[in-house]
Amino acid sequence: MKKTALVIDLDRCIGCYSCEVACKNENNVALGVQYNKVFTMGPTGKFPNLEMYYLPAMCQSCKDAPCVAVCPTGASYVAKDGVILIDSKKCIACLSCISACPYGARKFNEEAKYVEKCHMCEHLLEAGDKPACVKACCAKARIVGDVNDPNSEVSKKIANAGKNAHSLPDEGNHPATRYILHPKTAKWQNRKSWTFFQSK
Repeated sequence: MKKTALVIDLDRCIGCYSCEVACKNENNVALGVQYNKVFTMGPTGKFPNLEMYYLPAMCQSCKDAPCVAVCPTGASYVAKDGVILIDSKKCIACLSCISACPYGARKFNEEAKYVEKCHMCEHLLEAGDKPACVKACCAKARIVGDVNDPNSEVSKKIANAGKNAHSLPDEGNHPATRYILHPKTAKWQNRKSWTFFQSK
């Protein structure tokens, strides 16, 4: 089964926030809401041996998405290409999915009265295009593709990275998004938990 997900090369990411801006512009994201947020990890170490990297966080395209499992109306669902979507017409604003997401990647739109999140610019994917964040990345740090296809660019990138391909903490949800970070850039910061809008 196809599973569309992002691979982000943190060795290349320069923290320019182009992905944040492009996401908000493309999807008309309301003030105070972000589908994609870039965190500064560090600096860590002792001067002069300091290191730092940038970590973009968004929906992690979980293979066993708890947000989908808890949705009582089917508003949260997995599309044919593996992208996790929300049908706003079916959303009853029970907020169960927000509680279920280990990363806090979902937000409640107070004005529209439904839950929303990164949908990988599904409208662009359907047209054969790439998500706005991928197109806007000046460092070419983002690629999108089918992680279940061993011949895809994303799968090859993950395979080539080996132990340097990281993911956010797995709570049994199996996040599909991968982050490439080699020790030459910085040491991956393992955390027991991660919340979308919480950097510490």
